Amino acid sequence: MPHIVVAGKLHAAGLALLDQAAGVSYDYVPDADPSAYLKVLPRAEGLVLRTQPLRVADVAAAPHLQIVSRHGVGYDAVDTAALAARGIPLAIVGDVNSRTVAEHAMMLLLAASRRLVKSAAALRAGDWAYRNAFEPQEIDGKTLLIIGYGRIGRRLAELADVFGMRVLAYDPFVPEGGFDGAKRVAVLADALPEADCVSLHMPKSNAPVLGAGELDLLPDHAVLVNTARGGLIDEAALLQRLQRGEIGAVGFDVLTEEPPRADHPFLGLQNAIVTPHSAGLTEECAARMARVSVQNVLDYFAGQLDPALCVNLVK
Repeated sequence: MPHIVVAGKLHAAGLALLDQAAGVSYDYVPDADPSAYLKVLPRAEGLVLRTQPLRVADVAAAPHLQIVSRHGVGYDAVDTAALAARGIPLAIVGDVNSRTVAEHAMMLLLAASRRLVKSAAALRAGDWAYRNAFEPQEIDGKTLLIIGYGRIGRRLAELADVFGMRVLAYDPFVPEGGFDGAKRVAVLADALPEADCVSLHMPKSNAPVLGAGELDLLPDHAVLVNTARGGLIDEAALLQRLQRGEIGAVGFDVLTEEPPRADHPFLGLQNAIVTPHSAGLTEECAARMARVSVQNVLDYFAGQLDPALCVNLVK
């Protein structure tokens, strides 16, 4: 009987699958403490992992572990090499959240462009005259640069087209003919000066994709949206430019520091909208991710795991 550990709060739809599975036992550790699940990890043959880290030492402490399934598509906090060394596949949920995240990105793009936070704060403060500042910007007719043209980037391009935007896309890993819905950008620096809006949809990188030099290339009215990973933008350089009025506004769902401290500088800016890494956490998407992340583990023990959902190339 395989024993599964579920690390992190899981939608009831996923737990229902486990309850209905024949011959399966499980430990459910919904505690938000990232180390809470480690006490039961040595028992795990299968692991469903939310956002908790899984390090070399953790893998070593789980002698019976055979399969790890991420509740999502990112795996920055998982030591894939340690898993691969043991022949343990790491599965992800595939395309269950691209439309959800693209929707959130579009919402942030609209809200930041229309200065929603600042406008609402002005009204609450009794500043009805703020409406005459004409700060909000339309997105119709504007140029959107999408950095990272995978499933989420493509869906955002579809939404932006409906809103009348011109869409550029930069992704060095997409072949030249793979940019349906957007105009391909070969050199990122060439597109930044004409980008009214920028939205990031790429994996975590070792260095910011938009550093101080790239930010300097953007027009002063530019709106930046990041629903991908913290660290893709040099936040210190961006903060300076926001404070000096050299960037129009930002909409972030991710930060380098998560959760951010209460006095995080972006939280005090009226031209910044920050949400708690929740772009993919709608009721509907949470249920889909829970079901697929659990099903991956069940499929593994049934000999039916889809190899297309394994990311660490275990042979």
